[in-house]
Amino acid sequence: MPSLNPRAIGAFALIGAIVLALLAGFCWAAGWLGGGRINGGDITTALEANTGGTKPGYRRAHAKGLCFTGDFAANGEGSALTTARMLRAGTLPVLGRFSVAGGNPLAGDGRNVFHSMALLLKTPDGQEWRMALDHTPIFPVADVASFIALQRATTPDPRTGKPNPAAMKPFLAAHPEVKAFQAYMAKAVLPNSFANATYYSINAFRFTDAGGTTRFVRWQFVPEAPLAGLDKQHLDLLPRDALFQEMIARTAKGPSRWHLLLVEANPGDVTDKATVAWQGPHRTIDAGTLTIRATQPEETGSCRDFNFDPTILPEGIALSDDPLLAARSKGYSSSFTRRAAEGPHPSAVGQDLAKGAQQ
Repeated sequence: MPSLNPRAIGAFALIGAIVLALLAGFCWAAGWLGGGRINGGDITTALEANTGGTKPGYRRAHAKGLCFTGDFAANGEGSALTTARMLRAGTLPVLGRFSVAGGNPLAGDGRNVFHSMALLLKTPDGQEWRMALDHTPIFPVADVASFIALQRATTPDPRTGKPNPAAMKPFLAAHPEVKAFQAYMAKAVLPNSFANATYYSINAFRFTDAGGTTRFVRWQFVPEAPLAGLDKQHLDLLPRDALFQEMIARTAKGPSRWHLLLVEANPGDVTDKATVAWQGPHRTIDAGTLTIRATQPEETGSCRDFNFDPTILPEGIALSDDPLLAARSKGYSSSFTRRAAEGPHPSAVGQDLAKGAQQ
């Protein structure tokens, strides 16, 4: 049998080492190595447990929603910060979804929780900008481990229907940022319509312009409709689907509009923690107008089977170092995979609303 020369043996060894390194990297990314790592399934399971178990076919977070369509008219001003084609002057179709926080698709709207907007902008050449925005400028936690701990601490006690104080007290002591968020939510106006809320990216992202300069940016959609709030003292009196009913009726009468404001970070701003709001004046660019022209129930709307993963970005926009972004992507992917295997679900806002949206 012919023998291999030392050079050939070295080449085979190098190839083998590369293959093993790639395999190890894949296993690490999948969460199969390193017992302390948290994967998307951990996030989804925590969300399911928080709402008393799986609701087959529904999203694990923001389960109750309504599809919408419209367009985004960019004015070209955003090109000062990024080469992203969505922000060049022109108009693109929009697919999106309104929702309220929580994993129970039949929960009432009378809760002091996130109101959310998800969006998809897509260029003719196939580039996508997916967004998942909330009506608050900050998030309650800064990392995925704290997010899972929050789900566990706030899981309702079956006997009382409320979180167990024995779990909440030590959690809040260890997470003062959650306590600060609770204080913010207690004082802030809770919008009485999806149409008059400002929706925030929450996380910072990297925008790169045509000259190669990169800046940290957060963005927000600011409504043309004036803000008005719900009566927080009597939220329990609000009809179960009041926010969705109002948006369907409003849209039947005419479109709703928001301005996309790009907010550039100042030196010293925290860009890797969604729990920290940026304070004081910032360079802000009005990059265009979002117009929502129609709503659709999730049975017939294209948003039902869509994953609004906010880490799917066009050229010219990239992730920051905020650890929540990777966690959000993992959670969205895991939730999508589970509900896709469970089959379609009926509209969470009821058949009467579904009929109204189709008229």
